[in-house]
Amino acid sequence: MNIDLQPKKVSALLPTDIPFQTAYWSEVKSRLGWQPAAFDYRSSTGQAGDVLLLTRTLDSGPGVAYVPQGPEAGPEPEQQGLFLEALSLALAKHLDSSVAFVRYDLPWTSPYASDAPKGEPWPGHPAPPLRELRMNFGTRTWNLRKATLDLTVADALVIDLRPPVEKIFAGMKSKTRYDIRLARKKGVSVFRAPFDKLPLFYDLYLQTAKRNGFATCAYSSFAALFSAGAPGRGPSETIFLLAARGSDILAGGIFVIAGRQALYLYGASAGERRDLMGPYALHWDAIRLARNKGCLTYDMGAVSPGPDSSHPFYGLYRFKTGFGGKIVHRSGSWDFPYHQESYASFRTLESINQLAAAAEPAS
Repeated sequence: MNIDLQPKKVSALLPTDIPFQTAYWSEVKSRLGWQPAAFDYRSSTGQAGDVLLLTRTLDSGPGVAYVPQGPEAGPEPEQQGLFLEALSLALAKHLDSSVAFVRYDLPWTSPYASDAPKGEPWPGHPAPPLRELRMNFGTRTWNLRKATLDLTVADALVIDLRPPVEKIFAGMKSKTRYDIRLARKKGVSVFRAPFDKLPLFYDLYLQTAKRNGFATCAYSSFAALFSAGAPGRGPSETIFLLAARGSDILAGGIFVIAGRQALYLYGASAGERRDLMGPYALHWDAIRLARNKGCLTYDMGAVSPGPDSSHPFYGLYRFKTGFGGKIVHRSGSWDFPYHQESYASFRTLESINQLAAAAEPAS
C-alpha cells in the first residue's frame, strides 16, 4: 500500500465530529508546546481524508509526533496495519530527524469488540504481543507497537441523543433517575460558568484527583481550552458547567462540541455534600444542552471495558452506565518508531509513568 500525502493549512481541516482533529484543538495544543501540522492523504486502496499531526520535543530529548484520535477514516481491519505503516513512512518525509516515533490514538472500533457472545461482558483485548501480531500481519517493516498507555479514551460510554429527551431519561437506570430528581428537589442548579470560575473548578479537580488517586494536569491545560477559541465561535465549542446549591460548588465539567458530538473532557466533584447528587444534575443538564445544540451523541469518556471491580475505572463504569448508552471499544494508541534506540528509552520511561505528564493525555 502507498499513500500520497499533501501538506495543507491547519485551518483547512475538514469538518469532523472528533474535536481532537480540529483546528480548534491545534490551537489548544500549540498553547501547551506542541507544533501542529495538517495533511491530506489518499491511499492506493482508496482511503482518503485528512489528519492533524502534533509534534514536540520532550524534556528527555527525543522528538515525538502524535495524531490525536486520528486518522478518522481508516481501512477494513485486515488492512489497518498496512495503512498505518504507509502513512508513517509518508509522514517521515515531513518530520524533523529528531522525531523518534509517531503515535496514533486510533478512533477506530477495536477489531476485537465483537468477540463477546451476545449479552455477555466484553472479554477485553488480547495481550499486546498478540495485538501486535495481528496489526503487523502483511506489513513490510513489522514495526507497529502497541503503546504502553492509551493517550485518549479506549473504552468510553456513549449516549445516543437522537430519541426524545423523555425516552433518554426513561432509558437510564432507576437509581440514576432518582438521583437526578433528588438533586433538583434539594435545590441543585447547573449553569454555564464564565472563564473566571475556572480556578474554582481546578480546586475541585485537585480534590477529585487526590480522592481517587489519579495524576493531574497543570492549570495551563484547562486555561488553553478557553484561550484557543471563544464559546460559540468556529466549528468547535467549549462549554463549562458548574453544579451548585447556593454558594456551594458541588461539581463541574468541561465539554467540547465538534460537529454532531459532545464530549465530556474533564470533570470534578466536591468531597462534601455528595448527598446533593451534583454530578448527576451536571450530566443530565449536559445531555439536554448537547441535544439542544444538535448533537447526536454524548461521549461521557472513560469507563472500564466491563463490570470488572478490579479495574481502576470500575467506579466510572458504575456511575456512567447508569445514564444508559453503550460502551464503545476503540483500538487505542499505537506507535511507529523511526529511531529504535530513542523509542526504546522513551518506552521504558513511559512504562513507569515518568513521562506521563510530558506526553499529556488529551482527555
